[in-house]
Amino acid sequence: MQQLIINADQGGATISKHIYGHFAEHLGRCIYEGIWVGEDSPIPNTRGIRNDVVAALRKVAIPVLRWPGGCFADEYHWQDGIGPRGQRPSMVNTHWGGVTENNHFGTHEFMDLCEQIGAAPYICGNVGSGTVQEMQQWVEYLTLDGQSPMADRRRANGRDLPWALPFFGVGNENWGCGGQMRPEYYADEYRRYQTYVRNFGGNRVFKIACGPNSDNYHWTDVLMREAARHMHGLSLHYYTRLGGPRGTPSSATEFGEAEWFAILRNTLRMEELVTKHSTIMDRHDAERRVALVVDEWGTWYDVEPGTNPRFLYQQNTLRDALVAGLNLNIFNAHAERVRMANLAQTVNVLQALVLTDGPRIATTPTYHVYDMYQVHQDATLLPCAIQTDMYRHDEQEIPQVSVSASRNAAGRLHLTLCNVDPRREAALRCELRGLAPTTVAGTVLTAATMQAYNTFDRPDAVRPTGFDGAKIANGGLTITLPPMSVTALAVES
Repeated sequence: MQQLIINADQGGATISKHIYGHFAEHLGRCIYEGIWVGEDSPIPNTRGIRNDVVAALRKVAIPVLRWPGGCFADEYHWQDGIGPRGQRPSMVNTHWGGVTENNHFGTHEFMDLCEQIGAAPYICGNVGSGTVQEMQQWVEYLTLDGQSPMADRRRANGRDLPWALPFFGVGNENWGCGGQMRPEYYADEYRRYQTYVRNFGGNRVFKIACGPNSDNYHWTDVLMREAARHMHGLSLHYYTRLGGPRGTPSSATEFGEAEWFAILRNTLRMEELVTKHSTIMDRHDAERRVALVVDEWGTWYDVEPGTNPRFLYQQNTLRDALVAGLNLNIFNAHAERVRMANLAQTVNVLQALVLTDGPRIATTPTYHVYDMYQVHQDATLLPCAIQTDMYRHDEQEIPQVSVSASRNAAGRLHLTLCNVDPRREAALRCELRGLAPTTVAGTVLTAATMQAYNTFDRPDAVRPTGFDGAKIANGGLTITLPPMSVTALAVES
């Protein structure tokens, strides 16, 4: 039997609720059709924003939403997206399919969306093709209370009071689509641009610098050395892909155990990336003042057959639920440094929470993981030690079980556990130090096949059910996890 020790009488970092954040880019059908349908749509909406999507996102308590990109951010000029919609100029989305957008979803609509779903806005500014003045004026437009050209313009467009803008990203992927910059050059640009991202009135902006792509440790070292004192957060982007030569098929739904194993092994690389980037950050910031912000992560497969290849629309199976659970457990474990993460993306793109088809909606297995894991938001991380078996495939192996534990403000202990083995149960003996359990209850997400997913005709094919595999024994717990499952437990004392 595998061994798990939870030090329930201890506790360290707070698991920031913003680790459970999301990302909505102007890409494919994420914004248009997925979130925005317009006020004249027959699809029920509030000021043009879909009611069904809002209800789904509110249920999982999305704490923060990043927008407008992504690569789109560094070609987006915010002043084209304000004022009467019929007078807004159109633009070509050159990164994502070359489609023409009418700019009907802009600053006011995004801030309305955040208010409707109860999320804090995280806006990403344009460094690649925008000016310092443009960025400065956007922050002023949003947050200044008083008389100024931008504040007056906001009022003329129907918003009297300023908004709260807690998070602002100074550029996106400036090592790539955001300008092909060297870290030394971007560090200087960041220092210049962020100077004009000002705090107006009582608003305080948490400034996030463009960080590395995957394992570009040199980028992190340069940014922390040259600009750490000017930032509050440094981003990290890492997508879970199948790997292999370019052009290797990577279906979201048609795969066997080899592809199952490869995706889960590759997603566990997040542990290495977070650890190594955090170590570099520690050298420059021993107090851990600067957060590591993993503001783009998730699975990336071939698009669904018959869909626009630049719209990045993919299905979402039980395998993706395990990817989500593993990553969230990793972020929780590094809560002292990782204080925000944003899954890519919220609706209809990559590892989405929600899929739409005209008036129809389906939530994905990943959505259910977020629902189960929301108990960790702003809870106290509890130290865990696990001795787990290995899941082996073709002479490679990964740990069979991943776990995270926290204690909420009411003193309740929550556990989230992933069993990545598609064939074997995982039996654990759990020692709870400093806590005598009186009740344990939980839910589990699993399915008959690893390829299981939800459709618009069968939206509940993969959904959480009650879990009775945890028992109180000898002052602790015995837990039997089904194969290929994500489980959440609540323990009362």
